[in-house]
Amino acid sequence: MDYEVTKTDDEWRRQLDEAQYQVLRQAATERPFMGELLDEERAGLYACAGCGNELFRSGTKFDAHCGWPSFYESVRPEAVELLEDRTHGMVRTEVRCARCGGHLGHVFPDGFGTPTGDRYCMNSLALSFSPE
Repeated sequence: MDYEVTKTDDEWRRQLDEAQYQVLRQAATERPFMGELLDEERAGLYACAGCGNELFRSGTKFDAHCGWPSFYESVRPEAVELLEDRTHGMVRTEVRCARCGGHLGHVFPDGFGTPTGDRYCMNSLALSFSPE
């Protein structure tokens, strides 16, 4: 897919710290229960840490007890890109930023009790938060 925001590998490395680069550009996963946005409870907006694309509203965040910030829907369907991920011997749905292609996490159909039934399991390192 062609993305609105494109940068060279060197440009991404200069913009992001090493941990963010590993997650956003190399699809790494941060350790569970370590992300600084996991316990964020203020009202606000979550955006891509790579390009600033608006991704999730705080009202859709819920405690999934999985160790990563979880949301039941994105701000709009076209804000994220969903791709089949067959790594690590599993079949999952990867979530990427639709504006820059940055890896955000995965979405699972186990958001029981939410309006959508989905759990967008996101890496804190892939997100920035702006309080209202």
